[in-house]
Amino acid sequence: MSPKKNAKKIIGISVGDINGIGYEIILKTLEDNRINDLAQIVIYGSRQTAEFYMKKLGLEQLKLSYVKNVEELKGSKAHLVEVWKDKFEVNPGSVEKRSGELAFLSLKAAVNDLKEGKLDALVTAPINKKNIQSEEFEFPGHTEYLQAEDEAEDSIMLMISPRAKIGLVSGHIPLKDVSAFIDSDKILRKLTLLNKSLKEDFSIRKPKIAVLGLNPHSGDDGLLGDEEEKMIKPAIQQAKSIDILAFGPFPADGFFGSSSFTNYDAILAMYHDQGLIPAKSLSFGEGTNFTAGLSFIRTSPDHGTAYEIAGQGIANESSFRNSIYAAIEIASNRQLNKELVEDQFSPSKKGKS
Repeated sequence: MSPKKNAKKIIGISVGDINGIGYEIILKTLEDNRINDLAQIVIYGSRQTAEFYMKKLGLEQLKLSYVKNVEELKGSKAHLVEVWKDKFEVNPGSVEKRSGELAFLSLKAAVNDLKEGKLDALVTAPINKKNIQSEEFEFPGHTEYLQAEDEAEDSIMLMISPRAKIGLVSGHIPLKDVSAFIDSDKILRKLTLLNKSLKEDFSIRKPKIAVLGLNPHSGDDGLLGDEEEKMIKPAIQQAKSIDILAFGPFPADGFFGSSSFTNYDAILAMYHDQGLIPAKSLSFGEGTNFTAGLSFIRTSPDHGTAYEIAGQGIANESSFRNSIYAAIEIASNRQLNKELVEDQFSPSKKGKS
């Protein structure tokens, strides 16, 4: 089964850690029925847990359609595929092994349907990166797991918001390992993936990409480090040789402080906090994390499980809602791009001169 061409997009949702704010931000997003006009929403979780949070949060008026699988989707309500039915005590705010196991069951079921083409995109609610670990999940986070499931050589974490799109060369690795991790080949691969994504996923015809330096002041001509001269500048030159509009390297502090980032379609940062601190400063609680470079589409909110406020009814669902919007937009852009390419190379077009 594959999603129908030009039909309403089918967006799967994995629930994340059920003791975190995942269910709350999912249900609050679905409280506005208008989102069902944009896409068919499919939650992978349990009826018991959904009804627990609907009662706790005063959302009993929200009606979900409970189904066994995606093939049973019908009507305009949001759907919930029951991945597990065994009873489980929900303890908002508690870090528990079982809640990590259930988070993985939800993710695994959703990813299986995604890989089989039953979903147009996946939106993942936050997991706890520690209690989800098991023999089946030995990854630093969603990004690495999804790349492995897609059997992709590489991917890129891309934080997107109306103000900026910021990608990373290195993701979930210790800061002390960053310098040894990055090299010209890795930077060029990330630039290539980012350039392709900007064209196909965001419909930007000739994207301009700014590349940040690694060291303070981009190394000050080697005074504060030589990674810019040895790794970053050569990668930028190689990118330009294959028609990627890459510029830099720019000192990260002045680049964001002077708003120079507004002159570019995307920014490539060298390490996690170099990219995510400005990304979250610009749009925390409203931004979206997109795993670019995969054959399928995955987005997520720009925050974690937030155990400290779980179950209190005060979690802000804006980022999660925007993640659904982004998933729908990216799926539509990919479809349009595919149709344009197919139309360009169709026999009827080739015959015309």
